[in-house]
Amino acid sequence: MIVCSCQNITDRDIHAAIDWMRASDERTIITPGKVYRALGKSADCGGCMSLFVATMRQNDNLHVPTELRNLRGTAKEKAHERQRKGHRIP
Repeated sequence: MIVCSCQNITDRDIHAAIDWMRASDERTIITPGKVYRALGKSADCGGCMSLFVATMRQNDNLHVPTELRNLRGTAKEKAHERQRKGHRIP
């Protein structure tokens, strides 16, 4: 099935790109932009993006590696990131 008619990308192309990326690096975060680049293409109008992402989500290899999940810092760490240099957190 054609997913992106501007770039002539099929669902098979998307799944093949995801499988290839996962096989080459099991820790990679796979995004639509990375799939386009893996296929040697770039997004054009964006009209296909919802179908593109839905197709990506059907792939069993599209997952965030366990060690990269829940990397959000604590509220105190986030507050520190917004402060200017020289400010201290009480």
